[in-house]
Amino acid sequence: MTTKNNKKTLSTLGRPESIICIDASTNSLAFSLFKEGELIKYGKIKFAGTDAFHKAGDACRKSIPFFKKIEVDALVIESVIYSASPKTTINLALVQGAVVAAAQVAGIKIIHGVSPMSWQNHVGTKLLSAQEKQDIKLEDPGHSISWYKGKEREVRKNRTIESVNNKYGTCVDDNDVADAIAIGWFVYDKWSVVFNV
Repeated sequence: MTTKNNKKTLSTLGRPESIICIDASTNSLAFSLFKEGELIKYGKIKFAGTDAFHKAGDACRKSIPFFKKIEVDALVIESVIYSASPKTTINLALVQGAVVAAAQVAGIKIIHGVSPMSWQNHVGTKLLSAQEKQDIKLEDPGHSISWYKGKEREVRKNRTIESVNNKYGTCVDDNDVADAIAIGWFVYDKWSVVFNV
């Protein structure tokens, strides 16, 4: 049992007993809570605001009491990756920074990021093959490149939902929540890689 005076470290834990995994967007924080490898809780917190600055503030305000209540040993968040839109990337980084700051204020000492591709490959939602992309075009021809990119993301999101529900016996239908659970799945299978121990 951890106490404020005797926080366990990775060297004494071997592996964190409790980990919260986060898939944060500019609009919400999807989370999964694992204790000793078991999925305990999952859900989503929505952010309010007229722009990314106000959403970041709301993210911080809502995340601090949430993190204090759950009392976990470590937090893992999906890392920001560069997208086709620099503005989207900047806004996402702003909100994720607010979430990470809230976690630290709440007393979570161990925080790591994971790349989307690492957990996606692990749970079986790799990028679509050339044949799969071609099949989508043949099934629904005449759309723009961006439409097909969106369709590919949808296919992969649905695969993650299906994989998570099959693995954990859940009935998740929210793709962000499924992503958060999948991150936890990856973290517990590959914890030594994620935590560099």
